[in-house]
Amino acid sequence: MRVLLLYPLFPKSFWSFEKTLALVNRKALLPPLGLITVAAILPQEWDFRLVDRNVRDATEEDWEWADLVVVSAMIVQKEDFCDQIREAKRRGKPVAVGGPYPTSVPEEAKEAGADYLILDEGEITLPMFVEALERGDTHGVFRAHEKPDVTQTPIPRFDLLDRDAYDTLPIQFSRGCPFQCEFCDIIILYGRKPRTKTPEQLLAELDRLLELGFQQSIFLVDDNFIGNKRNVKLLLRALKEWQKERGYPFKFTTEASVDLAEDPELMELMADCNFYAVFLGIETPDEASLTVTKKFQNTRDPLSAAVEKITRSGLRVMAGFIIGFDGEKPGAGDRIVRFVEETAIPMPMLSMLQALPNTGLSQRLKKEGRMRSKTLVNGNQTTLMNFVPTRPVEDIAREYIEAFWELYDPKKFLDRVYRHFLILGAPKNPMRRRKVDWIAIRALLILAWRQGVVRETRWKFWINLLNILRYNPGVWDHYLTICAYFEHFYEYRQLVRDRIQAQLNEFLANEAAIEALEREAENNESAVA
Repeated sequence: MRVLLLYPLFPKSFWSFEKTLALVNRKALLPPLGLITVAAILPQEWDFRLVDRNVRDATEEDWEWADLVVVSAMIVQKEDFCDQIREAKRRGKPVAVGGPYPTSVPEEAKEAGADYLILDEGEITLPMFVEALERGDTHGVFRAHEKPDVTQTPIPRFDLLDRDAYDTLPIQFSRGCPFQCEFCDIIILYGRKPRTKTPEQLLAELDRLLELGFQQSIFLVDDNFIGNKRNVKLLLRALKEWQKERGYPFKFTTEASVDLAEDPELMELMADCNFYAVFLGIETPDEASLTVTKKFQNTRDPLSAAVEKITRSGLRVMAGFIIGFDGEKPGAGDRIVRFVEETAIPMPMLSMLQALPNTGLSQRLKKEGRMRSKTLVNGNQTTLMNFVPTRPVEDIAREYIEAFWELYDPKKFLDRVYRHFLILGAPKNPMRRRKVDWIAIRALLILAWRQGVVRETRWKFWINLLNILRYNPGVWDHYLTICAYFEHFYEYRQLVRDRIQAQLNEFLANEAAIEALEREAENNESAVA
């Protein structure tokens, strides 16, 4: 069996970083961990070929070679996901699909023409699919009624990846999250009981990456890395020794809940293992909104103090923020901006709330008759809300546009990065020495030219860099890397403004048209009476 593993395009988004990746000759931020894990679970006597459309297009030879096409996607990829299903069917190829998007909305994959829907987690449903193929079934839906034991998950097929195409490599230690945030689909997809691999499993994956010659940073894709703190600490103690024995070949980043700040031992272990950044779901500084959305873990301690503790431990803080919660008071955008400036979080990810499929939020809104259209959901920062909020959509959208624009003002961005890195704990362990990286030198020269010569940030760029070298020299290279990410946001903030404003204008025009029709109908009824 020859299997073409096809990964759809990502639209431009907060995380696409095209301009930044181009500086270092990378084509995409992350490879598709799901698909290379699928390849490891399926029979190993099969032949596999991976085409990540964010790196390259499928060739005619790829299509002709394939006996079966397997497509996986997240909701943000849904447009190209459906297009690739239709293209495969046009060529007469059987198509199997899986991943978070078709698991959440299987009917859309089916409408696009998918033959096999391999839903939920593949450790259970992929063997069911293989059995169906062996029986000669030409279609089927395969669902799991339980969560798999991830200690049985094989090492992903990292050998299928283009080694030079990606900036960062993904691995996974756990699935699931113990919290109950109403808007989040993670607990729907993976449950509220975090399941973890063994430390030996994860270290074997790292050994495999070293064997294949990968040198990129590692992103632990767990939606809440510290969901099972006991098992995480067991992993980190083993990882600490693994890194030391091999000369610290990797550095790591991950996602975690804000209660990380309450555990100094855990932060110290992460720093010992060369974790250098963590993404926090802060969502909003408004405690009332946190309570409404059931994000109670963020109400225990002052959020600003938590951010500072984590930063001083040596973990650069990234954070997600959302505007549009029920009961939200006017000025939410300004409050988020003030919080971000106060805490000096360099790269805040600001989004308007969307009700994702099957979440507690979407179920509640359906009962209340407040859902607008499921077709609007895509999980991106350039899409209006897909439900009726408790305050006017136009107010929320305008606050969102203004906040995003202000957060990524060139001077304010560089100022936040500088203030954050002044207090960021320096890395404890030296990275393994490598050859002179001429690509990195070229990227540095381009960055210095754009931000230090051409733009109005020129004086701030050089003064801040000199002060970092003077007051916290251990973080200078990390500091410049984050400065480079602004090459993405320099254009992306305009894209956010233009697309949201266009959708808002269309929305307001439609609302005005509906109101006009309702008035006309009322007038006609009055005339008849």
